[in-house]
Amino acid sequence: MSYQLEYRHLRYFQAVADELHFRKAAEKLYISQPGLSKQIKELETNLGVELLERHNRKVALTPSGAYLKGELSRLFKNLDHIIEHTQLLDQGIVGNLRLGYVGSAMQEIIPNLLLAFQKQHPKILFNLKEMDNQSQIEGLLSKEIDLAFVRLENFPRGLKAHAIFHEPFCLVLPESHPINSLNFKSLSQFKDESFILFDQKYSPSYFHKVMQLFDESDFQPKISHNTIHSNTIYKLVENNFGISIIPQSLQHKNTQGVKFIRLDYLSHRTTLSVVWNQNNRNPALENMLEIVKK
Repeated sequence: MSYQLEYRHLRYFQAVADELHFRKAAEKLYISQPGLSKQIKELETNLGVELLERHNRKVALTPSGAYLKGELSRLFKNLDHIIEHTQLLDQGIVGNLRLGYVGSAMQEIIPNLLLAFQKQHPKILFNLKEMDNQSQIEGLLSKEIDLAFVRLENFPRGLKAHAIFHEPFCLVLPESHPINSLNFKSLSQFKDESFILFDQKYSPSYFHKVMQLFDESDFQPKISHNTIHSNTIYKLVENNFGISIIPQSLQHKNTQGVKFIRLDYLSHRTTLSVVWNQNNRNPALENMLEIVKK
């Protein structure tokens, strides 16, 4: 490879690969279109490969160009993170952690974790984002988040997981429902009820766990509504659209209009795991994992 290849060649190619249009890419880069075309030609000459197919006004990626685009996207994302951490260090801030989480993790797990972490590392910035399980996995693989709190059992290669919390489920009933913790006997008492459950797309493995509860109680539920938010479940239950089953950690003591019955007697548990990308080089991540694993 020629040593005449420079960083700008790669950035220019990435812009053209994103836009698939020389004029639009040139406008985005604030350079002339002929100048951009010349830079891309220099890149192809240096690499000894054709990266773009040019058809009049249309541009398409060759297989080599498509591969280079994907790899450069990851490279530039990593480079952006390195520059961001360098700037934070210069400002006296020793890092930035981006956390994704499912709603139940925010009740106690994450606040307690952040408090413990901040005592030891007070100059870390946190970015928190509630996300469904699959979006968190995709965010870890693309390194858009550093740490995920998910309810999953299987993870793609390159990700590591540590189970931090096993918990039972509980029923959510309208406050006026005739069954309460005193006369409750088993889940089969609700076989004629309509159920409001977390959407299967939100977490297929979690949904499967919940369905196992019904299998163990010898009936299949009538599912009237699906949602991805616990507050929506509470509102629907309060207004008698059905009843629900949730992880125990989502039980809110001050929730109006609903009541909870713990299902401790059932053997199934749901697991909250913290997951990270083994190739993530964020310097603050290792410090967080030390506390997580405790």
